[in-house]
Formats: sequence, C-alpha cells, structure tokens
Amino acid sequence: MEAVRRVQHYIAAGDVFQVNLSVRQSRPLLTHPFAVYKQLRTINPSPYMAYVHTPECQIVSGSPELLVRKQGERLETRPIAGTRSRGRTEAEDGQIARQLLASEKERAEHAMLVDLERNDLGRVCVYGTVRVDEWMTVEKYSHVMHIVSHVSGIMAPEHDAFSVIRAMFPGGTITGAPKVRTMEIIEELEPVRRGLYTGSIGWIDFQGNMELNIAIRTMVVKNGLAHVQAGAGIVIDSNPEHEYKECLKKAAALWKAKELSEAETLFQSMR
Repeated sequence: MEAVRRVQHYIAAGDVFQVNLSVRQSRPLLTHPFAVYKQLRTINPSPYMAYVHTPECQIVSGSPELLVRKQGERLETRPIAGTRSRGRTEAEDGQIARQLLASEKERAEHAMLVDLERNDLGRVCVYGTVRVDEWMTVEKYSHVMHIVSHVSGIMAPEHDAFSVIRAMFPGGTITGAPKVRTMEIIEELEPVRRGLYTGSIGWIDFQGNMELNIAIRTMVVKNGLAHVQAGAGIVIDSNPEHEYKECLKKAAALWKAKELSEAETLFQSMR
C-alpha cells in the first residue's frame, strides 16, 4: 500500500504517468510442476502457454500477452492494459465488459500504453508503416478480462530480430510510462527482483522469425516453493486496495491449478 502512495507521489511530481507495481506470493508445492501446467491448460487456456524445465527451476506459464511477433518483415505486438474480474453470470460478465470499455481511467491508461508500444515499434519500422489494426477489444480468461489492442508495422531493412528485441523489451505494459524512469522506480519500490516475471518466453528461428510473450501469469518453482508474481498499473487516482486485489485476481488461476494438481496427486497416492 505504501509503495502505491510513493508511486502517486512520483506521478504528482511529474516524474511518470503510470507505474506497473507487482507483488509476489510464495507457497510450498506438493506435486510436480508439470502437473500444475496440465491443470492450467485445462482451467485457463491462454495464447502463450509454456512449460520450461531447467537445472535451477521449473516454469509454468499461461501468458495472454504478445511482446512481439516477427514474420518476414512484418512485426506485431498486442498490448494488454485494463483488467476486471469475470462476472458470475453471462449477463453480469457482459455488463462488466461494457463498464470496462466505458471507463475513462482504463481507456486513458490503455491509450497511453498503446502509444508507448507504437513508439517502440516505430524505432525499428519503416516510417509510416506502424498502425493500430485492432483497438480496445475485450479478451476473457477464467478469472479476469482485459482490454487488448493490436499494433503492427514493417521492419526497416537495417534491422533484424535482435535489434527488434532491444527496441521492444521490456514491454511497456509491465513497466509503465515513460519506460526508463518507471524501471528505476520499480527497482526502488519492489522488495524482490522480478527475475523471469515480465521477461519473455518464446522462440527465434534461423530465418529470423520469432514470437515472444511477456512472462506474466507465470509460476517459477525452485527448491519446493512456487512463486507467483502479478502487477497492476498505478496512476494518480488509483485505489491501493483495489490494485492489490487486482494483483491477487490475476494470480488466482495459477494458484487454482496448483491446488487441483496437488489434490489429484494426493488422490493418486491413496489408490
């Protein structure tokens, strides 16, 4: 809560417009991480699912957000900004989606972050080719819904996949605006380093094509502990309690997958 107030002080002072602050939760994991991944695919299928096993840790990811896709010379990004919890009924769900799209606060934040992504893409694209192909649609997942837009451009001939990554990384939706100053504030206020969280998982092929997500909705398992981090965009009129609850809701599908997989493992051990 204090960190939110500190961010609002920086905003009032004119340092930044918005900062994405995150919180981390850690719990013991009593099953194999891959079992969590299988449950996550069932209860909350997402566009950028991933399971990664390394000597140091295991990663379970169900990210909804595209950082950058490169197909030939075409570049795309799909920023997410603006979140609400799902409704209990279809009618309530529709009402919440309409309220989300009608919110002046959410629309202003989304427009600012789409503009940030357009500027990042413009650094590596042919002048005049960057455009917004899809503007403020709602995507729904098991526990939350988001406002999403789609931005594309044509890569300039002097650039390649790696210079595109340098221009786009990290995604503006998980830092805030302006990007460099918000990263300094995040470093100051968040009590733990983000690690993989808000990094990227994806692929690059030998032709220079690639598809990279933003590693949100991601669990990192290390030494028997599952760590899940989630964030919310803080602006001058943000309610600290509301933003904290939004973080918890974003992490809920991962914790639900953990609980279900642990219950299944326990049941199998009793047979």
